[in-house]
Amino acid sequence: MKLTRKKFRSLKILRDSLLKYIDPKWVLKRNLKIIASYKSKPRIRPYSNTKLNKRTHLGKNCSFNGLVIRADGKVVIGDNFHSGDDILFITRNHNYEGEALPYKGYVYKDIIIGDNVWIGSRSTILPGITIGEGAIIQAGSVVVSDIPKYGIAGGHPAKVFKYRNKEHYETLKKEGKFH
Repeated sequence: MKLTRKKFRSLKILRDSLLKYIDPKWVLKRNLKIIASYKSKPRIRPYSNTKLNKRTHLGKNCSFNGLVIRADGKVVIGDNFHSGDDILFITRNHNYEGEALPYKGYVYKDIIIGDNVWIGSRSTILPGITIGEGAIIQAGSVVVSDIPKYGIAGGHPAKVFKYRNKEHYETLKKEGKFH
């Protein structure tokens, strides 16, 4: 059997697909090669489907249980971030105001996540969103607009329905009590 370039590439893709289930360290290693910067090595749960992009900047003490960043927009994640399973960040949108119908090209927008943010499982964050410090996003939410500092939001579209107790939050932060 002659190993052509196409077959070699297919075998390499198969190997990489299998490695993430065989070697949990592979997921961390692959993501650290790709991302732009990090303050400390993130924790990536073994066997999670975590895929960061080359324009991702991570703070300290970030924990991922399955976050996928689609497209090449910039993503900045603050310190003490925690994600649930199957989180999706979308940093690109179709340019429907372009030169052709239904669209022509793409528009890239940054996603900014503040310190001490927790995003619940199966949430989607759309392009151009900023989630403020200490915010919590309820599982299954679709975030279509900015979430303020200390906001607890959920739904489709996600809306702030409550705020964290600011005094309690600031006390824990001052004492350095981070998960």
